[in-house]
Amino acid sequence: MAKQKLLIGFHAVTARLRQDAKGVSDVYIEASRRDRRMQDFVKLAESLGVRLHPVDADRLRGMAGTDRHQGVVARAEEVSLALNLDELLDGIEGTPLLLILDGVTDPHNLGACLRVADGAGAHAVIAPKDRSVGLNATVAKVASGAAETVPYITVTNLARTLRELQERGIWVVGTADGTDKSLYDVDLKGPMAIVMGAEGEGMRRLTRETCDELVGIPMAGGVESLNVSVASGVCLYEAVRQRRLPK
Repeated sequence: MAKQKLLIGFHAVTARLRQDAKGVSDVYIEASRRDRRMQDFVKLAESLGVRLHPVDADRLRGMAGTDRHQGVVARAEEVSLALNLDELLDGIEGTPLLLILDGVTDPHNLGACLRVADGAGAHAVIAPKDRSVGLNATVAKVASGAAETVPYITVTNLARTLRELQERGIWVVGTADGTDKSLYDVDLKGPMAIVMGAEGEGMRRLTRETCDELVGIPMAGGVESLNVSVASGVCLYEAVRQRRLPK
């Protein structure tokens, strides 16, 4: 029997239903909730032949481990994505675009980064095993379905992984404060891995030293830095913008 996971909230469950309804075994909905959003969701689930189970809020809270379930929890088969770096790189079609997170341990930040990566068309999010968070229910909820579509690969040694990417012809650009070069000064059209450090701490020394290039995001106001998911979005979409320019 395929391994299952919990999906929590309208976005995560709806995205999975539209992507692969057959992989969703059961959907639990809050019986007392009858607003338009729930009605539309129920109509979608029923049209796809998914089993619906009306339950009370306490049951949903117990399943989700939080009150922030929006009245929807589903059991679904885990999606088979690339499991390791070689498998990922061998399967990429087109010009690689990767997001690397060094030290992002908050599940809300990881979920938001996965969502941004999915929107920008990044091929994967990569993180070190000892400084990352797993794909738990909170990550999946915040990712709004992106945890089902974007490979999340954890590696034992991040610096070694960066060197492996470089050997494959992928340019590694790290983001850091106090650099002379701006994000908008570099060519992001080629095979690219963008490295983001943890808020406050930034990248670790060895990660920083292994990057091919270091860039900063210009900050015009009084805030010194952006949230890591926002900064990831700025960088990934700058790469997308450049790649769409006329040649």
